Amino acid sequence: MEQYNDEIQLKDILIKLSEYKTYLLKKKFTIIGFSFLFFLIGVINAIYTETKYNAELTFVVEGEKGGGSLGSMSGIASQFGFDIGGSESATFSQSNILELLKSRGVIENTLLQNIKVNGKEDLLIEHYLELNKVKESWLENDDFDGISYHDKSTFTHDSISGGIWKNIIENKLIVELESDEANIITLSYLSVNDEFAKGFVESLIGEMSKMYISHQTAQANNTLDFLQNRADSVFSELEIAEEDFARIKDINQRIVKASGRLKELQLMRRVEVLNAMYLEIVKNLELSKITLLNQTPIINIIDVPILPLDEDKKSKTLAGLLGGFLGGFLSLCFFIFRKLFKDALAEV
Repeated sequence: MEQYNDEIQLKDILIKLSEYKTYLLKKKFTIIGFSFLFFLIGVINAIYTETKYNAELTFVVEGEKGGGSLGSMSGIASQFGFDIGGSESATFSQSNILELLKSRGVIENTLLQNIKVNGKEDLLIEHYLELNKVKESWLENDDFDGISYHDKSTFTHDSISGGIWKNIIENKLIVELESDEANIITLSYLSVNDEFAKGFVESLIGEMSKMYISHQTAQANNTLDFLQNRADSVFSELEIAEEDFARIKDINQRIVKASGRLKELQLMRRVEVLNAMYLEIVKNLELSKITLLNQTPIINIIDVPILPLDEDKKSKTLAGLLGGFLGGFLSLCFFIFRKLFKDALAEV
């Protein structure tokens, strides 16, 4: 009996499928019409979609430096409290650079740099506003009337910059690590203008390099400045002491008693002490210069975008096929649910 019921249910299913097949075949011209309509919409959309250009730049961040030729020098420098590139800064490790390149501070500083686009030299952010037709939308809003980034920065400028930064990192900028083994990072930017795209990625990596180098060499620069100032100060004191010593020595030429030469002996000792101090400071100063040299440059650029850039435009054929498939699928769903609804009402 149970097997008999299963056969009846299977038979009912097959009958229903046959009914739906017959029903859809009757609607085939309508379904084909919908598919063709969506095919045309896809093609038209691809034709009128703005051509975009993708500027891609690859670079590598220098990893931890080993001893190498500076191994013996590092040992000497450590005696005076200096570090000659022994380890890589954790703040600017490779993983953090991916996020730092998308940070608001770096991108906003990049947008305030000058480049030439379409024969006109201006700030990157001014080019951005013009190319993306942002200024056209401002015509309807009096609050943005006359806004220019050549003027003094205001709260409105900051608000606009924040919106641009968010749009860039969400829709236009991609920063990714190509390979964990190779440590190569790819930076790409999508724009409606190839000159702007190329200028933006090159300016962005330049701004990132300045920040990176400034951080990595901050301690070495501070030490270098301190030692240079100290060397100049000691050298000035040494010159004064030498002049005083020479003058007292001339005065004391006819003095035989040691008590009469006390001032001369004191000045001679001061000259010797200052001379020893100066030599030691100069030695440390040279070691500090080696430290600074060893820490720069930090970022090595491998490939830069070359004009003309490749177009990133939708394929009309692909867009049409996707549109046609979508139209056919939606029309099938519509007629199937329509018949289900009618059948449900008929059974009531």
